[in-house]
Amino acid sequence: MEVHQVVSGAAAGEVPARCEAGLFSALDKVRRALVAFGAKLAKIARDDPRRVAHSLKVGLALTLVSVLYYVRPIFINWGVSTMWAVLTVVVVMEYTVGGTLIKGLNRAFATLLAGFIAVGAHKVAYLCGNNGEPVVLAIFVFLLASAATFSRFIPEVKARYDYGVTIFILTFSLVAVSSYRVEELIRLAHQRFSTIAIGVATCLFTTIFVCPVWAGEDLHNLAAGNLDKLADFLEGACSHPIQRGLESECFRENAPGENLESKPFLQVYKSVLNSKASEDSLCNFAKWEPGHGNFYFRYPWGLYQKLGALSRQCASSMQALASYIITLTKSHYPEANMELCLKVRAACGEMSLNSAKALRELSEAIQTMTAPSPARTHMSAAIRAARGLRAELSQDADLAKVMHVAVIASLLSELVTQTKKIAESVDNLARVARFKDPEDTQKDVVINVVS
Repeated sequence: MEVHQVVSGAAAGEVPARCEAGLFSALDKVRRALVAFGAKLAKIARDDPRRVAHSLKVGLALTLVSVLYYVRPIFINWGVSTMWAVLTVVVVMEYTVGGTLIKGLNRAFATLLAGFIAVGAHKVAYLCGNNGEPVVLAIFVFLLASAATFSRFIPEVKARYDYGVTIFILTFSLVAVSSYRVEELIRLAHQRFSTIAIGVATCLFTTIFVCPVWAGEDLHNLAAGNLDKLADFLEGACSHPIQRGLESECFRENAPGENLESKPFLQVYKSVLNSKASEDSLCNFAKWEPGHGNFYFRYPWGLYQKLGALSRQCASSMQALASYIITLTKSHYPEANMELCLKVRAACGEMSLNSAKALRELSEAIQTMTAPSPARTHMSAAIRAARGLRAELSQDADLAKVMHVAVIASLLSELVTQTKKIAESVDNLARVARFKDPEDTQKDVVINVVS
């Protein structure tokens, strides 16, 4: 009996201890989760401090429009409609100036147009008497909502006015339906439009004059950054994977345990391939932005989309080359002519290195908004190497032994061709966008040094 009581007492003492240990373990997990979440937030802020500024701008805009609700004379004049200004700030405020402009103007003009049409529909329906008014209003709502919804399938409307069409449908339906019960319809429509206009104006003022984030600048930097990434691939491939693949083909020197797939420069082109959505969005926003900095009104933003398409084609060729090199280093093929392999290695190295330097020059030209130099020594050297390599491979009679070497050479030659097209596109951009003349830039530097 005493032994049983002792054992029961010990077991009872273990229960609180286990509960306490479980509690401490749960608290420790919560603490680590909070620390990890805080570190993630800090990294997001460090990567782009403009995100912090945008968050503060949204808070500032909401604080400004909330004054409409707090000030009694304004609230008495507009009533509960003042909340539409707050709602407008929440849905209109975007990260970039162009994004805010396109949503704000779409919302303001769609509200104004829908209000006018809804008031007109009310006047027409009122003439039909008490029995016919709801029927006519229902017909108007059906026809306009259907037509406006169908217009959203038009690509041009979808790209630039989709949000405006949505607001048009919403505003027209609300005003038209409420007109059957609300007697002071004109006053209601005026209140709605006035408060929405104030909300839009607050958003535009905040986003343009307080730490603005221009979509055009982001698009400009994205185009230059993509060219740098393509150059990173070619420089990395020149220093290792292409040479390793050719060595595997010619000398059977596969590096045991080496994983080429983990090389960072073999993956860098993927972000270029996935940049179309961001590029199209930024271009659409940039077209709405006013002139700022070096970007004047009606700047040729569409040329950046053409340059981006060529960059993605080049990245696609890089993807094919990277896949083939990785496969080649893991496989065994008939041994090729050693002398030919040495020539191919030298030509491939020259093509990739000079193409990378040409892309670097083009990226710098875009970043500085300076016209590329007409004397493109690196581009010319890459083209000469590609032509010489094609001629060398065409003279080899045993195609079976040089086939895999020729595939690498052909893919690299395609990259040279793509780089040339990118250079031509940058030339066109520099001409249309009126980039600075490099000679004028050098003169300015000399004058500054002398003075």
